[in-house]
Amino acid sequence: MPVQLKSLFFVVALVTLWWAGPLVAQQPLELETVATEGDPEQAPEANSELLELSARLDAGIAEVRAIQDKLDSVSPSDLEAMLFRRDERSFGLMQDLDQLARKAAELPEDDPQRIEITRHMAEDFAGVPALLFTRMEEFGTRIAKFKEEAESLGGTQRLALQAYILALEDLRIQSYNAAADLIDSRKALGLPVEDITPGLLAQLFLRAETLVGRLQFTGVAIGDLQDRLALDPTNTEVDAAVKEFSARHAVDLEQLKQVADLLERLGQDNVVYQSTLVQQGSSLSVRDLDTDILGNLLTDSVGGVREYLVDQAPDIAFNLLVFLLIIFAFRFLSRLTRRAVIAACERSGADMSTLLKDVLASVSGGTVMVIGILMALSQIGISLGPMLAGLGVAGFIVGFALQDTLGNFAAGGMILIYRPYDVDDFIEVAGAAGLVKKMSLVSTTITTFDNQTLVVPNSKIWGDVIKNVTAQRIRRVDLEFGIGYGDDIEKAEVVLKDVLANHESVLSKPEAMVKVHTLGDSSVNLIVRPWVKTADYWDVYWDLTREVKLRFDREGISIPFPQRDVHLYQSDA
Repeated sequence: MPVQLKSLFFVVALVTLWWAGPLVAQQPLELETVATEGDPEQAPEANSELLELSARLDAGIAEVRAIQDKLDSVSPSDLEAMLFRRDERSFGLMQDLDQLARKAAELPEDDPQRIEITRHMAEDFAGVPALLFTRMEEFGTRIAKFKEEAESLGGTQRLALQAYILALEDLRIQSYNAAADLIDSRKALGLPVEDITPGLLAQLFLRAETLVGRLQFTGVAIGDLQDRLALDPTNTEVDAAVKEFSARHAVDLEQLKQVADLLERLGQDNVVYQSTLVQQGSSLSVRDLDTDILGNLLTDSVGGVREYLVDQAPDIAFNLLVFLLIIFAFRFLSRLTRRAVIAACERSGADMSTLLKDVLASVSGGTVMVIGILMALSQIGISLGPMLAGLGVAGFIVGFALQDTLGNFAAGGMILIYRPYDVDDFIEVAGAAGLVKKMSLVSTTITTFDNQTLVVPNSKIWGDVIKNVTAQRIRRVDLEFGIGYGDDIEKAEVVLKDVLANHESVLSKPEAMVKVHTLGDSSVNLIVRPWVKTADYWDVYWDLTREVKLRFDREGISIPFPQRDVHLYQSDA
């Protein structure tokens, strides 16, 4: 074996010096070089990697020994820092040792280098597991000591000590990983691991249970503090406590994740700890979708719900009963309010449109119902502040998506205010004509004279010319009759005035008008314009048209039709 591989066995002296210094003098190590058959330049690639690892171990051992030699001369204030640095570098050497053992395991079983490395791993490293567990205990003692000291400090000193505690926690996790690496190295070389595995599993399970308890405690504490902070957002002490507990919670989550991964690496069941990570963490990962983990989460959730229902069943039943009673009571009050508003509008004598009455009734009844729903929700413990804030955001989104509908709503409001028409009015709007049957803030329903129903959006109506035919109490009927050029105009005027005077629906005031209007191509046209009540318009229109034709026939007055005289002129050839 090349001389550089002696560094492998210097690690034994390093580890013993690190954990139990007096053992170095009692167990001096000597290594005889194992010859390598053949030309060294033709050594396999695995052997060259072993040489590189050995050289790196030599350099690391020298550096750690230099740190160890200076510990006695270091000032007390710097001693802990030097110890931390020594431990950190030593764990790095343990990783190099593990890598060296794995590379040796890749060699054939009868290879002299593998045989020599296996022998020294079995003999010279036999006491390493016990020393490793002792070191783990020392980490726990030092961490507990510094935590106790941190409680009595404040300001930057406490923050600095807490940071150092976190660094020691990380070193403790590294010691767990070093033990697991040692197990893997021994297994790779075919060595027994019964002296390491039980002790490491005991340490890991103890650490995992401790972390789970701390996570559950800090989780409850964070929830309580956040509730208190919601009630008093200006409380800086509670805010600082929330941040401190949240930071501690995050550190414990990370450590539990590493411990759970080590348990899984050693072939142990870590479902309980993975479930705790999912429950206490803020997100899920793909590995959390394991059937056992989901089953455990479901079991815990069902158990928690069952326990909650058993403990809180009477209160839940009572609150539910109160919730239903409030809903039914305010529903009755809502209907009663609607009826009262409608009755008040009808008795007030005010000239109010049907749309205004409907809107007032709907708004008053809806307001009462909303108040009842809010009271019912508060009774079952639902916080109204976040819900109202969420409704505000949702309202903004819905309003942006329903711009056209809101435009109709705004137009309906203008129609409500200015009242250009009302129910049962005959109107002509947006190319539609008919009787208004229903009005809302969004649309107007019109029934045509041939009994078709038209629903016109209010934005179309308000943006166009609105013709309300029945808005006035009286209307003028415009008629036009033609007589022949040979007929007596004065006689025709007398006949027309007599027809108007004999119709009971024609109003005396304003006075009706009978005048010669135009001289047409085939007739002399007279206009007849009586005034009638709006409701009698069409009856008068049709009656006068019929009666004028009958009277003209009896009086011998002709109603000419269009004629054309054609004159033919013949010229000589």
